[in-house]
Amino acid sequence: MLNERSIIEVIQARSSCRTYQHTPIAPSVRQQLAQFLEAHAVGPMGTRVRLSLVAASEEDRQALEGLSTYGFIKGATGFILGAIPQGDFNLEDFGYVIERAVLYASSLGLGTCWLGGTFAKSRFAAKLGLRKGELLPAVIVTGYCAATRHVVESIIHRPAGARQRLPWERLFLDGAFDAPLSREAAGPYATVLEMVRIGPSASNKQPWRIVKDGNAWHLFMRRTPGYAKRNRTLFNVDDMQRLDMGIAMCHFALTSEALGLCGTWVVREPAIERPDALTGYIVSWIAE
Repeated sequence: MLNERSIIEVIQARSSCRTYQHTPIAPSVRQQLAQFLEAHAVGPMGTRVRLSLVAASEEDRQALEGLSTYGFIKGATGFILGAIPQGDFNLEDFGYVIERAVLYASSLGLGTCWLGGTFAKSRFAAKLGLRKGELLPAVIVTGYCAATRHVVESIIHRPAGARQRLPWERLFLDGAFDAPLSREAAGPYATVLEMVRIGPSASNKQPWRIVKDGNAWHLFMRRTPGYAKRNRTLFNVDDMQRLDMGIAMCHFALTSEALGLCGTWVVREPAIERPDALTGYIVSWIAE
């Protein structure tokens, strides 16, 4: 799937790029990426994402300057856009499909950066031809990363902790939320979980919690207190962490596939006591 590079290598190497060369994406690379988007537009829960790869114009770059910290994107040459209908699991599927595209773009040598928020009235919505009832929950900037970061990008990366992640024992549990899962108990899924752990999430909040239960791996989302209100104020969207869950599902499934670990996503909430009202069940991976 990932153009001769293993998914594990790509996940480990990929980081957000905010400073780009002005060089347009090579036609052959654009073609490969466009073909991939066309062939991989449906999420694991059945939502079809209407995808488009568009070139960035000077007007698009200027439009980013008015979007909070997104103004720190420099020299973008392309965007991956996706629209989804209303429906159950639409945001999780969107996160999954877009992250899969991000990883493929990375395998082609392109830099990427997630821009989460509501873009219903933006230039991007116009480029995509956003239809009534559709959502455009995020935009992916892409192109060739500059050799050196813009000074503002360096400042952003330091406090955000670009490569800092919550420790393993906070994220992965063994049968109950008060029982951390050891790497030994995770068995062949230890690498899968590590690829989830180092995955991107909005503001590096890492809302995913995964509970091992026999041959089942239950994914829960623990909302960050106050984060939904903050996102509603800044971006007019309060479910950004559901996109993060889709990203986690993507890393889990693609790494499992690469390691020959077969399984299926099902919605089957387990009888596991939740630690608090902020924690909710999302989906389960049933290993075969």
